[in-house]
Amino acid sequence: MSYAPTSPGLPDPDLAPGFYSGIASKRLVAWLVDLVIVGGLTALAVLLTAFMGLFFLPLIWLVVDFSYRTVTLANRSATWGHRLMGIEFRDRTGRRFDLGMAGLHTLGYTLSMSFVLPQVVSVVLMLTGARRQSLTDVVLGSAAINRPAEAF
Repeated sequence: MSYAPTSPGLPDPDLAPGFYSGIASKRLVAWLVDLVIVGGLTALAVLLTAFMGLFFLPLIWLVVDFSYRTVTLANRSATWGHRLMGIEFRDRTGRRFDLGMAGLHTLGYTLSMSFVLPQVVSVVLMLTGARRQSLTDVVLGSAAINRPAEAF
């Protein structure tokens, strides 16, 4: 039996493993898609500033990335990359992210991507944990799941 911290609203990985099947690889592809999107939006911002934005490129990237992730997670609990891969995030009660949770998740992601050790810990957790949670997900009690079919 695998270890899964208690989160009453998230599907149990032992009783409903389909919710977590392939999540780690899907998150990787989604991250790559989001990287391309943020890169394109950042390039557009640089063009719109008549290339003056190149002097502030890291700051522009940070603002665009943080805004993109927060807004998309708040709207449908998934970035465009996650939507493409058929996954979405749920909080510890099983609800989709609201603006506050999206902001906290994005902040945690941004901080963990800023340092090597948290990045490594996140990857190890996603590859070994029953719910395939990143470090930020473990701290917040959230998880990425395969998007359940919507009832008509």
